[in-house]
Amino acid sequence: MKRMLTTLFVVGNAMAAFSQSADTLPAPAFKLSGSADVYYKYNLNGSYTDNKTSFTNTHNSFELGMVSLKVEHGFKKGSIVADLGFGKRAGEFSYNDIPAKTNDLSIAIKQLYVSYQLVEKVKLSLGSFATHVGYELVDAYLNRNYSMSYLFSYGPFFNTGIKADIVLAPYLSAMVGVFNPTDLKSVTINSHKYIGAQLGFTPAGTPLKLYLNYLEGKDTFNVQNHQVDFVATYQVNKVLGLGYNATYSTYAKKGEKEPGVKNVKWWGNVLYVNLDFSDQLGMTLRGEYFDDKDGLKMFSTLPEGGNVLAGTLSFNYKVGNLTIVPEFRMDKASATAFSKADGEPVNLTANVLLGATYHF
Repeated sequence: MKRMLTTLFVVGNAMAAFSQSADTLPAPAFKLSGSADVYYKYNLNGSYTDNKTSFTNTHNSFELGMVSLKVEHGFKKGSIVADLGFGKRAGEFSYNDIPAKTNDLSIAIKQLYVSYQLVEKVKLSLGSFATHVGYELVDAYLNRNYSMSYLFSYGPFFNTGIKADIVLAPYLSAMVGVFNPTDLKSVTINSHKYIGAQLGFTPAGTPLKLYLNYLEGKDTFNVQNHQVDFVATYQVNKVLGLGYNATYSTYAKKGEKEPGVKNVKWWGNVLYVNLDFSDQLGMTLRGEYFDDKDGLKMFSTLPEGGNVLAGTLSFNYKVGNLTIVPEFRMDKASATAFSKADGEPVNLTANVLLGATYHF
């Protein structure tokens, strides 16, 4: 009897240990998040065509921006991210996938990629992901200004391909990748690929973060492109924070009238001054200089090209996960890139905007 009780005790403890071990195995990581944004904008020139940046191409109209739903799941060394956008903003973000006439009610895959933790400090990702280039992001709630900068609007939106994220040190990270040409989830014209890279310096416990970004490759028109991008943030104190973004993009373009290759470029600088008066109230002043003298982007219809100086003042009033963004913006161009309601060309435009974002 004593031997039987001892045996039952041992078996019971083993079963309890097995049960405890099974119960404490790490469960698959699952996360659901999302956001939505809406806005009203009035152009002081009374023009519907004055906006030369992304996502706010309206005048005197209440507008729906985008609804986003993002699902993240990971188990052991594998993970997936699926990020869907619904609305006009999503359609403009995926402009190569969705015809302009149908993007008001569009559904777009903003991001979709699977990842594998190859070793502790190296993760591989395959699919489509938001670009590493630039300071601003497509989701409105992640930006302190509601309207977008010229650098965001004319830089890449996303990259599709394969990349490796590498931890070089506790404060130093790197990324290298091979991608389709900019903003293309599928390539049917050419098989050219872009090379992308990032070096990040983010020491823990310090207010400084630095990122050096690079993209190069041939686009679908066989034009060689190189882009160098730099982002820096510095939190001076609890109230004052600074952000800076600079981009320089060149194109090797074969001359149509003259033989040989002509190098053309566009570049710009943006400074962000962030003030947080309390947990509920903040203010951001964005100053930007955008140079397009070779007429590659904003000034493509003007033979002499041009540049633009833009200033944006935005307030952020937060109530829980809701943020209300009153904004005033003024853009001054070196040429008559804007127009009044009657069509008269001018070099100055201004907008007032009221935006609202919510995220969970």
